[in-house]
Amino acid sequence: MFCTNVQVETREDQEQNKKLADTIELLLAAGYFRARIKGLSPFDKIVGGMTWCIVTCNVDLDVDLLFQGNATIGQKIALTEKIVAVLPRMKCPHRIEPHQIQGLDFINIYPVVQWLVRRAIETREELGDTIRMFSESQFNKFHMLPQDEEFHSKLEKAEFAVETVQLVYKPQRKFKRPSNVDADDEETQVHLTLLEYGRRYGIGRQPTSDKQAEKAAKKKALAAGLAGKAAGDDQDEQAAEERRIASLMSGMAAMEGDERLSSRAVASIVGQQSEQIQLMASEYESKKAELDEADVSTGSQAHSRMVSSLEKQIANQEKRLAEVSVQHEKLQKSYKKAQRGLAEAREYSGQIAKEMEKLNAMETDENREVLQQLRNLVAMNENLKRQEQQFKAHCKEEMNRLQGELQRLQSGDEFGDPEERERLEMISKQYESDKAKMQKIRLLLARRNREIALLQRKIDEVPSRTELSQYQRRFIELFNQMAATLTETKKFYTLYNTLDDKKLYLQKEVALLNSIHDNFQTAMSSSSNKEQFLKQFEQIVEGVRSNKAKVEERKVKEKARRDELQDSYTQLQQQQRQYYKMVRDFQEECSKNELLVAKLKARHSSMQS
Repeated sequence: MFCTNVQVETREDQEQNKKLADTIELLLAAGYFRARIKGLSPFDKIVGGMTWCIVTCNVDLDVDLLFQGNATIGQKIALTEKIVAVLPRMKCPHRIEPHQIQGLDFINIYPVVQWLVRRAIETREELGDTIRMFSESQFNKFHMLPQDEEFHSKLEKAEFAVETVQLVYKPQRKFKRPSNVDADDEETQVHLTLLEYGRRYGIGRQPTSDKQAEKAAKKKALAAGLAGKAAGDDQDEQAAEERRIASLMSGMAAMEGDERLSSRAVASIVGQQSEQIQLMASEYESKKAELDEADVSTGSQAHSRMVSSLEKQIANQEKRLAEVSVQHEKLQKSYKKAQRGLAEAREYSGQIAKEMEKLNAMETDENREVLQQLRNLVAMNENLKRQEQQFKAHCKEEMNRLQGELQRLQSGDEFGDPEERERLEMISKQYESDKAKMQKIRLLLARRNREIALLQRKIDEVPSRTELSQYQRRFIELFNQMAATLTETKKFYTLYNTLDDKKLYLQKEVALLNSIHDNFQTAMSSSSNKEQFLKQFEQIVEGVRSNKAKVEERKVKEKARRDELQDSYTQLQQQQRQYYKMVRDFQEECSKNELLVAKLKARHSSMQS
């Protein structure tokens, strides 16, 4: 009638206890705080934690993983088999058998729980990012930050200002090109277009070859006699350009709405400008002639200046020759010294060669190894001597350098220059200011990190949909557990009342039998007493039969009431199943809706960009 806990054979050793503690710590770190309850058995903690992790992973599995704390041994076995069947579908790299979970083999359970916890944490992070993005998008739909509002307000003013400036400085066409003008030259077309909008530029011809460029350069360097001719050529070119512009403007007409400028007025304006240009050219020619005459009168001065410049050049060359001769003498001395060193080296090399010949003559098969070893030692000795000399020279150079540095530091010549001292002071001040600024930035960064951490904790305190569903399941489990306890208590009360009634009836029966036994001898002593005893006995039998009929009638009523309650309980169970099914379908549709909304937003943002 009542379920009992089945004791399963388990391994009791130090490693199992350690793995159990590690597994419970993993579940607590993942957020399954039910494992902290001390009254639960290790089986309930582990199986409940694995079921919670699988549900948290949000995997689409057609399996009902409902963990119950007061489940029977059959329900526990079925639940472990479902968990083992679900793990391969979730692509778990570890394999486990149902008997290992039932036997609490924590050495094999720990890797599976570790993988499930890691998967649950990753799923929670992904879900948290999705919820955060959704909340930000909802916020951006209906609200704006102060920076965004300021930007939009400034943007409208800036757009209006840009449009106003574009309208004010928009190019306006003043003349209209005649339809009969056909210009094949690109430069002529450009100037026609510029003239239509009131822009007038001179049409300059660039030299088309290197010879013409050289001729133009020579014209600038010619003497005074050729200056007048060059000025006349420039005047002819300017006059030709003016005539060309006048010919282009002669056929143009003013646009409607302008100041009614006709082609004749434009031609007269261009003619007035050509007269001014001719007047300026004649003045330039007269001034150039005067300058040429002045140059002829001052030719002797130019000759004297040239002679003085040549004398300065000769003096500089002589000074340079003296420096080169001094350098030549130094190089000659170093060359002679090197020749003497080379002769000494050759002489020493000859002596060494003679000694080597003597040594080779002394070499035999017996002492060849000794001589070879001696050569190696001599070579090593020479190498060590050379290294010692190099090291001494390097030490002397380093000592001289350090002594000079020490003297400069002691004398204070390093910072003797006021500009250098001022520069160093400015650098130190800049360093101190930058250091203080960096300290302020660090404080601001620390404050911002604390604010971010506080907001992160507040966000983490808000339960997600998965956590809410988990809470709902836990409340349902607690409700079912309380209902089972209540049912069990009612059964105990019913059993107690039944046994109490049975005891009462037995006591009455025993009292009746005792009274019959006590009065039997007295009733059998006479016929009148016997008749009276039989009548009393018949009355007792009738009372027992009436009580039995009442109890039977009460039993029938209780059975009918039980059948009604059973029918209502069956209907409620059917409604509960339908409720769970509808909730699951609703959650699936909500997730599909969220995915579709996210895709629609992504497509809308891509179309806007």
